[in-house]
Amino acid sequence: MKVEIWSDVMCPFCYIGKRKFETALAQFEHKDKVEVEWKSFQLMRDLTTKPNQSLAGFLAENKGMSMEEAKDNLAYVSQMAEQIGLKYDMDKAIPANSFNAHRFAHFAKANGKQDEAEEKLFQAYFTEGKNIDDFSTLLSLGKAIGLDSGTLKMALENGSYAGDVRTDVYEAQQIGVRGVPFFVFNRKQAVSGAQESQTFLRVLERSFAEWRKENPEAAPGVIDGQSCASDGKCN
Repeated sequence: MKVEIWSDVMCPFCYIGKRKFETALAQFEHKDKVEVEWKSFQLMRDLTTKPNQSLAGFLAENKGMSMEEAKDNLAYVSQMAEQIGLKYDMDKAIPANSFNAHRFAHFAKANGKQDEAEEKLFQAYFTEGKNIDDFSTLLSLGKAIGLDSGTLKMALENGSYAGDVRTDVYEAQQIGVRGVPFFVFNRKQAVSGAQESQTFLRVLERSFAEWRKENPEAAPGVIDGQSCASDGKCN
């Protein structure tokens, strides 16, 4: 069963949602039958990366709020993150266009490292204050998860995977995604936002039961061996 997650690297609730979903998946009996695929979404496609500006300053300048209100908002999401074991350092975070980060994630996906890439991107943005629009940052993250640096550098420089990012964004529009994180289970059930882990677990169980009915060949087989039946006969 596939779970698709539309997300943006610069979305604080996406990292929180990732962790809550992972907690649910770890508790799910059939987690080995679940395929997770990350999908690109851009909250601010026209954003110009500003490595010398604070995130609070950017919000105050562009979102119609005072600097104090911006700092309060960032403190609020930081407290939410801390409750599930994530450390946000919003004083370090910088406004950065996420398009190249999404291209990096697609490269990682093509090399079997997508989930590791997403985790590193979130950590780089929210905890380490790194510029996730910068190629040197992405190359460093790629090296940390075992991606080939030469091939990644070439992919970043020649614009590879830009079409994949745009396809994900277009698909999100087609299915009605208005905000992220947005989780789609088996293309039939959707969960919007960083819900509690128990909510994700219930949806996993419900969606998997439905999926297994439609895919009986995917149900675990039975290998017979010596056993005893309820009538007392053993063989």
